Amino acid sequence: MPQVLIIDDDDALRAGIAETIADLGHIALEAPDGAAGLALLDREPIDAVLLDLRMPGLDGIEVLRRIQARPAPPPVAILTAVATASNTIEAMRLGAFDHVEKPVGRGALGALIARMLPSLSPTATPSHPTGDSLVGNSPAMRAVQKAIGMLADSDTTVLITGATGTGKEVVARAIHQHGRRGAKPFVAVNCAAIPADLLESQLFGHVRGAFTGAVTDRAGSFREAEGGTLFLDEIGDMDPALQAKLLRVLQERVVNPVGGKPVAIDVRILAATHQDLGTMVRAGRFREDLYWRLGVVPVHLPPLRERLSDIIPLAEYFLGHAAPPRQLSANAAARLLSHPWPGNVRELRNAMDRAAALARRAVIEAEDLDFLHSATATTAADWLAGDLPTAVARLERAMIQRAMTGSGGNRADAARRLGIHRQLLYEKLRRYDLDTSDIRTYPVGKPDA
Repeated sequence: MPQVLIIDDDDALRAGIAETIADLGHIALEAPDGAAGLALLDREPIDAVLLDLRMPGLDGIEVLRRIQARPAPPPVAILTAVATASNTIEAMRLGAFDHVEKPVGRGALGALIARMLPSLSPTATPSHPTGDSLVGNSPAMRAVQKAIGMLADSDTTVLITGATGTGKEVVARAIHQHGRRGAKPFVAVNCAAIPADLLESQLFGHVRGAFTGAVTDRAGSFREAEGGTLFLDEIGDMDPALQAKLLRVLQERVVNPVGGKPVAIDVRILAATHQDLGTMVRAGRFREDLYWRLGVVPVHLPPLRERLSDIIPLAEYFLGHAAPPRQLSANAAARLLSHPWPGNVRELRNAMDRAAALARRAVIEAEDLDFLHSATATTAADWLAGDLPTAVARLERAMIQRAMTGSGGNRADAARRLGIHRQLLYEKLRRYDLDTSDIRTYPVGKPDA
């Protein structure tokens, strides 16, 4: 019978988790702190560990680090009441099996244990996070943060996809900074911004006299990133002839400067695009062999309209870093949630920078955002009419309508976009009498919808 160790300083929570584990047919062992948990690992054959992040004495990250240093460590899932991008990335980088927010329901806990013990749970399927400022706690951003932690120390090539403005370079920098190459250079090249006849020299370098205008030697981006990471942004815009040369570099780890001799390199490659490379391959506009070489691990960033729960935290983050810092009022928040954000996080950041620069008070109000032209925008008075419960319900109903419309009526997908459990979404659909059979016709964003 498998043994699951629970390391948590909250006695009541620890007891509740232990009861659920026992109900699942496993043996639950409890430890009130990190030192006691490590001592139990010395004495008992532990098959899985549920580890609290914040504890007195040894914190969860340090305990995880010590567990991972053991021969054949058991899988460890981090449990935390306050999930942040930094602790998620660090936990996954150190080898955590998963990083889960408290409270964890019985069903979710059972599914987690089943995934941690696949050999003992035949129906379980392993978890593989698939993949912007990294601010945000939506399920989509949590998956991205976990992927960064898992990929950081690897040299695997990663293809980051997503619409313009979703934060692909931010993710690339996070992968670099959290990994073993973090102290080495990070070099970014936008393949769409450099003419095709100059991009080869930009990437691979050249020697003096190799062509007209080559008055000095140039190392090139690959050699400038030696020991670190080269980020190739908008890789889908690269000329087909240069694609073949890039493929050769990826295969042989050698660059050929224009007019020069081959040079060995030690560089990790991260690439990004807003285009559908699979479609481009089928159309003959992108090399299939390069596509598979670049996309060893894909990480996808969804548009901001599919991550409604991240809009306000992102806005508050940007305003908090303004000079001077600003705050966001409730009516301004309502205006932000009603905007479609075609420019994604880049547009949101620009909007917050503009509002902060022009505002004459410390709190940003809805009228400070009048430059946001949205077909779904409504006045603050509309949103805030009535008492607080009425205003909150009005906003909640509008957000649910928008998520259901964006998902085409798929409730599971809508729940993910909203960052809530699917059962909770079902309850709110009933509470607000929302008919999912006609979800595509909802007038999203109107407070009286």
